[in-house]
Amino acid sequence: MVKGPGLYSDIGKKARDLLYKDYQSDHKFTFTTYTSTGVALTSTGIKKGDLFLADVSTQLKNKNITTDVKVDTNSNLFTTITVDEPAPGLKTIFSFIVPDQRSGKVELQYQHEYAGISTSIGLTANPIVNFSGVVGNNTLALGTDLSFDTASGNFTKCNTGLSFTNADLIAALTLNDKGDTLNASYYHIVSPLTSTAVGAELSHSFSSQENTLTIGTQHALDPLTVVKARVNNYGRASALIQHEWRPKSLFTISGEVDTRAIEKSAKIGLALALKP
Repeated sequence: MVKGPGLYSDIGKKARDLLYKDYQSDHKFTFTTYTSTGVALTSTGIKKGDLFLADVSTQLKNKNITTDVKVDTNSNLFTTITVDEPAPGLKTIFSFIVPDQRSGKVELQYQHEYAGISTSIGLTANPIVNFSGVVGNNTLALGTDLSFDTASGNFTKCNTGLSFTNADLIAALTLNDKGDTLNASYYHIVSPLTSTAVGAELSHSFSSQENTLTIGTQHALDPLTVVKARVNNYGRASALIQHEWRPKSLFTISGEVDTRAIEKSAKIGLALALKP
């Protein structure tokens, strides 16, 4: 893909990843293996309290076509076919779920030096149409994200966003929920050598007049070990440590405690991902 402003989903992504990615209170195990023909087979198990969920997925790549198939514990079959760059900057994605007959969807993504567009439409008689577009460059980007329900004739989603990026700082401002929620995020690289970064996100709801502020940081103890921490204005503090004990194989332990109710038990999450 060519460099440019990216897609709408990229606005504020660095801050979101810093503050929320890899934090969890469940126990998750993922094991991936590869056949002699290059097909990837992945088994995933998640323990949520007393509930155990599992799925098995496979990925097959043939030139610029990637096919992903996943079966979960509810006997749902998820299929995604991705064609990467049938034309310069273009990506085509076709997905559906069996037995859900209304789940079929076709998505087109196009990235240009000064624009990024993503549009999708459901394969039903009265589909939901999604469109997002971003204009700008590597430094400044302005975009919108819309969803239109052709059955009701109403917009179900209407968001706008603005992003500013330089060498070590990314700031983003988005207006979501049809203008009801304003989000401002900030991501700053303190030291590239140790992957040290800080970030913050402030969310304001105009309808409830509630504010949510989350701040966080990350730091690499060594090239294979990363620690992260975050806290919000409601007193919830979280931390995690992630270690790559072999290439692409990660062990993550995370915890969350309510500092306003310290007598309550902390939530502990574990994740183990194994790849050959």
